[in-house]
Order: sequence, then structure tokens, then C-alpha cells
Amino acid sequence: MSPVRPRPQWQVEASHPEMFKLLDEAFRQVMDPELGLNILELGLIRDVSIDGEEDNAHVVMIMTTPFCPYAPALLESARSKAEGVIEKSTTIEMGMEYWDPTYMEEGVGTDWGLF
Repeated sequence: MSPVRPRPQWQVEASHPEMFKLLDEAFRQVMDPELGLNILELGLIRDVSIDGEEDNAHVVMIMTTPFCPYAPALLESARSKAEGVIEKSTTIEMGMEYWDPTYMEEGVGTDWGLF
């Protein structure tokens, strides 16, 4: 099995670095009910951006499977958490990137015997 990949850098890290830690904490509260892990441990948040001109935010998130039955609830929970931190109207996009176990945070996959 390949090693864990680093999390992609979110646009918000460069544009609004003060938001990064707050978003990290908020997203860790969104749990995948089937897997019992939060969306950051699974590597599902692929990008967060804030458009200063439009005064809104955008989150890109993927699912572990294309037909995840919890996708609507997970997407709405992540959008709501981001909006609460950023305090701007926030949209969420379900990215088309396929999830891979190497997206999981280091140490998380060992519980599953993956790494």
C-alpha cells in the first residue's frame, strides 16, 4: 500500500490563514456515520476558498464512495460548519475526484490494517 498523501493545500490557507485552524476544528466535528471517522481524518475536504469580491466561500468535498447514502447530510454538515466559521454565505461542491485510502490522515488507516 502506498504511503499517506499530504492533504492538499486549501486556498483559504494562503488568503485567510487565520481561518485555517478554526475550519480544521469545525470539520473535525463532522463524522462519517458508517466509518466512525471525521471528514478530515478521511481526507474528504479537498479545498476551501473565500472570494473577497463576492463576499462568499466555497468548499470542495469528495465522498469515500460514489453513491454514499450519507452524502447529502455530510455535505450539508460540512457547508454549515464552514459557514459558521467563515461567517459568509458558503456553497459546497461534491468533487468528482475518486477517494483513495491514502487520503486518510497519517495513523488513521492503521486501525483498518491499511498501512
